[in-house]
Amino acid sequence: MTLELARTPLFNLQQQAGARMVPFAGYEMAVQFTGIIEEHTHTRTAASLFDVSHMGQTTLSGPLDLILNFLEKITPADVRTLQPGQMRYSVLLNEKGGIVDDLMINRRQHDWLLIVNAARKLIDYSVFRQHLPAELTLSPLDSYALLALQGPEASRIAAVLWPEMNDLTFMTGAVVRFNNMHVYATRSGYTGEDGYEFSMPAPLANSVAKALLEQRNTRWAGLGARDTLRLEAGLCLYGHDLNEGITPVQADLNWVIGKNRRDNPSFLGAGTIMAELTNKPAIKRAAWIVEGKAPVREEALIKTTAGEQVGIVTSGGFSPTLGKPIIMGYVQTAHLNSALLAEQRGRSQPLTRVKLPFVPHRYYKG
Repeated sequence: MTLELARTPLFNLQQQAGARMVPFAGYEMAVQFTGIIEEHTHTRTAASLFDVSHMGQTTLSGPLDLILNFLEKITPADVRTLQPGQMRYSVLLNEKGGIVDDLMINRRQHDWLLIVNAARKLIDYSVFRQHLPAELTLSPLDSYALLALQGPEASRIAAVLWPEMNDLTFMTGAVVRFNNMHVYATRSGYTGEDGYEFSMPAPLANSVAKALLEQRNTRWAGLGARDTLRLEAGLCLYGHDLNEGITPVQADLNWVIGKNRRDNPSFLGAGTIMAELTNKPAIKRAAWIVEGKAPVREEALIKTTAGEQVGIVTSGGFSPTLGKPIIMGYVQTAHLNSALLAEQRGRSQPLTRVKLPFVPHRYYKG
């Protein structure tokens, strides 16, 4: 039996714009409009609009101290220093320190907004409820849309509709109004570029999208460009670079573990995670540029020049910005600085290790 795919509120508008739709995380999503490389380049040079309404959005409300304790149990984030209007990237943990999902934590004026990955949202909500005190209320926003405007011209474009957008800096948010309804806007995104994400009731989505697309140099972009952009930015994709068997330390995400959380860690899997911080993990995520023009894909083997397998590729593709194939993957920590090869379909390609991101981030920090 074939399961029926869900559609976002922007499905028809995107179809009219020539979107090529594909199944993704239970949804029928736009993978491209004019072409992945063209959309990627336009995002890097102007601004693109992405429909990310498939993501899970849920509010959390109740007594502040209980919210802080709850979030400190399921994530390693420093949430106590978050002020209203601030947000933080973190990871949802299991008892062994593995990553159930990565998520965005937004502290708003009167509640908290959690944004999780589409393919994981039902699992995440189950984990939330497993640890949720009775006094807290978790309310999934199933009838909400989420739009991402990304690129160096995003601030100019957003300011036409909301001049106050220019007051936001990276990882901050505010309520704005459109057609007398509230939109929660954050200066954030997952492309490495400056930009915004807009959370809104579904009935607003088409009007907001049309208003943004009417502005000079704004175009639709699909999941294909979103993936190449996030890879160039060195950002993880759940189910590829992250899973329940990978810890934040192995994923080279030590920075998500708040400094004030390390002295008296109370989060799930703290024993495993703190031991890896002290003793180094057995494997670690790293990044390489691939010699030659042929892209190396996920599940390609990473080997030493002597032929020993020491790792695996988890994200790979051709970088339109660099004009070279790039990969991220996990290797045995002892071989992080070894001469390595990527082996795919019997062909070996030399690797040059680089520091992330592949392409510098251009977040606006004021």
